[in-house]
Amino acid sequence: MSEMSRIKTFNLPDLGEGLTEGEILAWLVKVGDTIELNQPIVEVETAKAAVEIPAKWAGQVQAIHHPEGTTVEVGTPIIAIDTDPGAGPLEALSTTATPSSDLPTPSAASLAAVEVAPAEGMIEPGLIGGAAPGGRTAVLVGYGPRTTAAKRRPRKSGVPAQAPAGVDHGVVVVDKPATTSTIPAAQVHDRRGGAVLAKPPVRKLAKDLGVDLGALTGSGPLGSITREDVQQAANGASVVVAEPTAPSFGADREQRIPVKGVRKLTAENMSRSAFTAPHVTEFLTVDVTRAMKALDRLRGRREWRDVRVSPLLLVAKAVLLAVQRHPMVNSTWAGDEIVVKEYVNLGIAAATERGLIVPNVKDAGRLSLRELADALTDLVQTAKSGRTSPAAMSGGTLTITNVGVFGVDTGTPILPPGESAILAFGAVREMPWVHKGKVKVRQVTTLGLSFDHRIVDGELGSKFLRDIGDFLADPEAALLAWT
Repeated sequence: MSEMSRIKTFNLPDLGEGLTEGEILAWLVKVGDTIELNQPIVEVETAKAAVEIPAKWAGQVQAIHHPEGTTVEVGTPIIAIDTDPGAGPLEALSTTATPSSDLPTPSAASLAAVEVAPAEGMIEPGLIGGAAPGGRTAVLVGYGPRTTAAKRRPRKSGVPAQAPAGVDHGVVVVDKPATTSTIPAAQVHDRRGGAVLAKPPVRKLAKDLGVDLGALTGSGPLGSITREDVQQAANGASVVVAEPTAPSFGADREQRIPVKGVRKLTAENMSRSAFTAPHVTEFLTVDVTRAMKALDRLRGRREWRDVRVSPLLLVAKAVLLAVQRHPMVNSTWAGDEIVVKEYVNLGIAAATERGLIVPNVKDAGRLSLRELADALTDLVQTAKSGRTSPAAMSGGTLTITNVGVFGVDTGTPILPPGESAILAFGAVREMPWVHKGKVKVRQVTTLGLSFDHRIVDGELGSKFLRDIGDFLADPEAALLAWT
């Protein structure tokens, strides 16, 4: 095998969903290591997930072009692999992991030996690289997103720790070092509460002349009061009263958090949605006592004893049934047309250590209640462990955000881009409620529905929210009436 075909350069692949860059979190190999096909070689954090990328070729690592912590654009070479190390020695491309800008100038022989992998078309979400030997596609089999939060190096601060400038600690602080000896602090205090600096003879003179030292601004060293200051005050000259100085604080008491990854993508999406789609939010408070009793009966059934049953399950079912009655809510604004989806990819907002993510249950409207319960359980557990893939977060059509788990009654959620409605499900609380003409303690929740007013008008949004509330108020009656 020729040197030209031996050395292959692996570019950062497109991880799907139009991602343009990724941060190298950790190299899992080093120069000189022998690696196998599909062995994880690097952990990369994109705007949606932390992913381990496998090798496209077996061989020996010849060069690592970017160190950990570097943000690299898709298509940029990140590692060079000798695919036939047993064929003999080869001039090393690099001995350490250094930035590409710091690499030594390679020789003509080295340049001729490098073969960049050709473009192999768009990659499906969740697939990495192109075709492997045998016509298979190299995918992230067994090397999905990491189960731990991405590590961050501590930011180096160029500002030394020091006392905040201008803060009065009982003595006067100046920018320049004192050139005279320290003057003993007086027991008299100025109007700012700080000690007045004055020598004993000056104090005696002020006492004899009836001058209040605390009302004077000294003209002496370190702001001390001199005999001339006292005499001018006694003669009726204008006295400058010291004004209190607002305290200031240095960078040593501030924290700066880089905006990247999931947090950056969330910020961009929320800003784009908030200033693109005209949001309207409506609220509905519902007595869900019957729904909670229905959940208890469901948990007691033998076939449901091993299933996680939560109020979110009934809310999800209510949303899916309401979409069947009002399909326009499950649509997207496409400029000169509205695209109504005949499937529901139901998103569930999840707070993780890496930030807010919204994975979705694909085609949730076709699932039975048991299948929906299993899908929601798997979705939440995967999100909490940090293993949610980019494909699981793409293609959502309608979202539920369960703010009730934080003890919050409701909210005004912002629409995920491309969706026309999002429901906030608040905490279920025991509250006084008028039931059958009497005030009783009932289980009550508040729903908040935000919708795109270009697609969903007030009537449609109100009917959709009302149907969700009706189902939660009496699930059995709603199922009998609607199905």
